[in-house]
Amino acid sequence: MDEIMNEQAINQPVGSEAGNGPLSIECDEAVHQLYHYLDGELTEERRSQISRHLDDCSPCGAAAHFEAELRHVIADRCRDRVPEALIERVALSINEEQRHGTDG
Repeated sequence: MDEIMNEQAINQPVGSEAGNGPLSIECDEAVHQLYHYLDGELTEERRSQISRHLDDCSPCGAAAHFEAELRHVIADRCRDRVPEALIERVALSINEEQRHGTDG
């Protein structure tokens, strides 16, 4: 019985969004839209709705924070470091190819 009540509580709008108005967002919907939210792919209105839900719902807010931090760590750690000598050789090769391409 407690398990059913907890599941129902998880899927209910929280805080200022409680109720069935047009602004209410349930947890499963917020989590489903999380990647679109983090990627900036939502309309301003939808982004605002999701943002309010994340502010009011600590489990969803924690999930969003975790995903944002994970993306930051991955982006920071996965940058390729290209040696300067390689960059110079590629640039010289491109310049050489362009010169030969225009000459004839």
